[in-house]
Amino acid sequence: MSNSSLILTAVGSILLLLFLVMKTRLHAVVALILVSMIAGILSGMSPENIASTIQKGMGGTLGFVAVVVALGAMFGKIMEVTGALDRIAHTLLTQFGKKNAHWALTLTGFICALPLFFDVAVVLLIGVAFAVVRRSHDSLIKMGIALLAGIASCQAFLIPAPGPILVASQLHADFGYMILFGLLASIPAMILAGPLFGRFIATKVHVDLPNESDFNNQNIENETQANNTITIAREGEGSPSFLLALGLISLPLFLIALNTFGTRLIAPNSSLHSWLAFIGHPFTAILVACLMAFYFLGIKRGISGDRIMDICNSALQPAGIIILVTGAGGIFKQVLIDSGVGTALGDLLAGSGLPVVILAFVLSAAVRIIQGSATVAMLTACGLILPIITPLNLNGAQLAAITIAIGGGSVVLSHVNDSGFWLANRYLGLTEKQTLQTWTIMETIIGVTGGIMAILISAFL
Repeated sequence: MSNSSLILTAVGSILLLLFLVMKTRLHAVVALILVSMIAGILSGMSPENIASTIQKGMGGTLGFVAVVVALGAMFGKIMEVTGALDRIAHTLLTQFGKKNAHWALTLTGFICALPLFFDVAVVLLIGVAFAVVRRSHDSLIKMGIALLAGIASCQAFLIPAPGPILVASQLHADFGYMILFGLLASIPAMILAGPLFGRFIATKVHVDLPNESDFNNQNIENETQANNTITIAREGEGSPSFLLALGLISLPLFLIALNTFGTRLIAPNSSLHSWLAFIGHPFTAILVACLMAFYFLGIKRGISGDRIMDICNSALQPAGIIILVTGAGGIFKQVLIDSGVGTALGDLLAGSGLPVVILAFVLSAAVRIIQGSATVAMLTACGLILPIITPLNLNGAQLAAITIAIGGGSVVLSHVNDSGFWLANRYLGLTEKQTLQTWTIMETIIGVTGGIMAILISAFL
């Protein structure tokens, strides 16, 4: 097939995916697999090879992400139900004071979102924003956008958040540089999109605090979760300290960074080099954090092993859906690669003269706008950019910068086809127009800031 036909197939596949998910309400896993099959057939792939490509795409993606998401879900859940995340939020709010509460909320969302999925972080922390608004009589928009910006910035650029760590693994980016570059991108992004933009847009958009009785009636499951958190926290011997909670979240980041920068000072074939590579791998780093959380937040505080097991089981149920959707996105990515679509698009874009970092951002942003999901946008852009960067023999730091660019593109211009759009709409009590004025612009500021930082970082590599 010609390059133009392959590119049209890719565009048509993404539009079909959008139609199936939004209009027919087909589950994302089924829609992604079905569209992957159709794209393979239309691009001229042998029918017998399509099945093996599906297996390759699912297995290649889940071989990494299933372990990370499962361990991360258990770690995040134990941090949640034992009150460790609540301790971080309370301490930051106390230290910043009411006047700077919106800064505290941004930092709270940024730190607490590290071990959590985006929607889980919003559900758990939105009550903190409501409490601050009730106490300070300040704007809900100002506080809500500040919190959401912290969460969204973390989830777009920092590992071990699922999206960035998945793309980094697919591109073989260096995880240590991912932490460094992720911080360089996410910190200015969350400041601009959170406290600064939140304070500005609060003068233009006003909403009242949602009625608590209505809110609770619509969120019985979340209320039950909160009650369970209080019950389990009371079973332990006192509330976890701020330093313990912050230390547990920082532990996997420290181990990963130790591997990246420590191995550069040690002979490559030495035993110490091998051990650092093992200890600093995300599998080991998150597992160690899990075990430490089980002991210091659970066993040491008198919580039984059976209760800890129940907490882990409850964490794995929602994680299973996320794992499957991510795996299905990996299938679509693999079809784009094996069918030659990625190479065709790469040939087209290579002639544009744009740097590869900008191409990565543009591709991710285009897919994001069309189909909504940030994770699928990341994976699809990953599949499209791989044929372009493979011949370039880029190092781990350069690949990390490309990963940041993909993360930035994956969050721009969130609108009605994005679940995050409706999450903000529902919890802040916004109209669709108000959600576009607040949430959508906030996400775009985060994405564009991250893209600009990725370009600046790549210029020095």
